[in-house]
Amino acid sequence: MSYKSDMEAVAAKMVAGGKGILAADESSPTLTKRFEALGLQSTFETRRDWREMLFSTPDLSNWISGTILFDETFRQQTSQGVSIPDYLKSLDILTGIKVDTGAKPLPSRPNETITEGLDGLSQRLAEYRSLGATFAKWRAVIKIEGEDLPSRTAVLTNAHALARYAKLCQSEGIVPIVEPEVLMDGLHSLERSFEVTSAVLHEVFCELWDQEVAYNQMVLKPSMVISGKGAADRATPQEVASASVECYKNHVPASVAGIALLSGGQSDVEATEHLRLMNELGPLPWPLTFSYGRALQDPAMAAWAKETGNLELAQSQLAGRASANFAAANTR
Repeated sequence: MSYKSDMEAVAAKMVAGGKGILAADESSPTLTKRFEALGLQSTFETRRDWREMLFSTPDLSNWISGTILFDETFRQQTSQGVSIPDYLKSLDILTGIKVDTGAKPLPSRPNETITEGLDGLSQRLAEYRSLGATFAKWRAVIKIEGEDLPSRTAVLTNAHALARYAKLCQSEGIVPIVEPEVLMDGLHSLERSFEVTSAVLHEVFCELWDQEVAYNQMVLKPSMVISGKGAADRATPQEVASASVECYKNHVPASVAGIALLSGGQSDVEATEHLRLMNELGPLPWPLTFSYGRALQDPAMAAWAKETGNLELAQSQLAGRASANFAAANTR
């Protein structure tokens, strides 16, 4: 069975008109850590309540085209007994699913990782699609450390895994989000980030080509070209925007459906500003929008913790960040 036309339409919708993708796919242990840091209790029910609060934000579909879910949330029902994928569909928000099983130590490279989850992936994708998923996400993690990391081994193995995942997705009628994240942890310069990000994107698209992945049926979710958090002389927002756009133009084919940036540990305001400045450098070969997690959620979670259960306060924070990023993606 061919899903080509469906996937083209879904990929286009994911990045259309400056709308972005809400990354709400934190694992239960990760979300528990965030809850506990704010004095919130983490249970099956409270995690469901948190995600339901996000998704039920008034007018969310004005700024958000889709949301990425963790398996637990994907299989949950709202407080009204509606499955989360069906609830999102009723809001005209696409449902995505995180399908990798996490970054594990790379054999013989203890300071680097390989993202796993290919075993049985076709069967899992078929099940997710039958339950309402239209797109998926797989994250590869690349670490910069001096001139030695990343190793070529880490870059090549992660690029290959991303391409295999993407091909399996398209074979099952699901649009893949391809996420090669070059971490901003460290002391590295903007120039070093540009060098590594360029090498990673080059290898990713070589692998995608070899695996015959259709570019117009996928969305790229790259990290920005940005100085390390600990760098003594960090690049300005304008320098980040210029370097990122140059890097993407050099290595991302124009036929890719779109680029949905990840925030990668930036503050909510910083991530929005970088998105705005990049779009000011247009016209660009592809839609350039956002797929943020904490940069969308953190203000809402802080409000949620301050006045537990205050939906209006938390939702107003999410709406504020989502609308600000929508405006930034529409800057020309």
